[in-house]
Amino acid sequence: MVKNIMKMIGIILLVVIILIVALFIKAALTPAVPKNYTDTVKTGGDIEAKYLKNGAYTVAYTEVKADERLGKYEIYYPDALTSDERNYPVIVVSNGTGVKASKYKAMFEHFASWGFVVIGNEEENSWDGSSVEKSLSYLLQCNADKENIFYQKIDTDNIGSLGHSQGGVGAISAVTNTSHSDMYKTVVAESPTNRELADNLQWHYGIEKVHIPILMVAGTEKFDAETVIPLEKMNEMYDALDNVPIKAMARRTDTEHGYMLYSADGYVTAWFMWQLQNDTEAAKAFIGDKPELLDNELYQDQRIDMKETE
Repeated sequence: MVKNIMKMIGIILLVVIILIVALFIKAALTPAVPKNYTDTVKTGGDIEAKYLKNGAYTVAYTEVKADERLGKYEIYYPDALTSDERNYPVIVVSNGTGVKASKYKAMFEHFASWGFVVIGNEEENSWDGSSVEKSLSYLLQCNADKENIFYQKIDTDNIGSLGHSQGGVGAISAVTNTSHSDMYKTVVAESPTNRELADNLQWHYGIEKVHIPILMVAGTEKFDAETVIPLEKMNEMYDALDNVPIKAMARRTDTEHGYMLYSADGYVTAWFMWQLQNDTEAAKAFIGDKPELLDNELYQDQRIDMKETE
């Protein structure tokens, strides 16, 4: 009798996990990132509006075949890179469930227009950070190859990690559990799968190991707020970040899980501009006498904490 009950519980748990994974895939694939999202997403502050728009750089693209799991490396970069003497900061992207890099080209192009080299791949199971590690390793090889267009064009002191949903877990894993973890300067996790659910899905990660500046954003609609990252779980994750110089979190109102892939892009871009390009105007969204994020009516449950430096 006991064995039958345990078997039934196991079956029910398996069904629940399968349903959750199916919902992740559906939410991640719907909607796709609109080509014109930088013109249509609503903003609630001048800084958010500025950095949601495309930047000044014309964007170029290249792709290179990778292994079977990753499919290919997809790299978006400022076209000026081929003629400039300077090097460029990097954003390494970790994919959400079912959302390959080729599914959200507009977002990659947006970041590149602000002066970033942005690299992704076609991996669909990114939680452990290994696919991101391969992307970064490849880009570093390019930076050392005299015959490559990226030769000595990569700013290895300014590398950021970004991911949505399962990719949020992957972005955190990249900066805590890979060979090049120490090269990352900052991380942004969009609607990262909460740790309890991630553990049930065997996506184990240690957010308490993060030691660099981190921004977390999420939505308040049903799937995001009740399943992926409920506010209580988000606050627990935020509170576990004891060793970071600055951390920030916010939930975008009336926004569902899939839309969080790009709806907070104004502040995500501002965060990377501040952290990786030392943009003092972008920094005002998060620090100063009146950080814009804290007063933006399109967001709630905002928290920003910065350790005092000696």
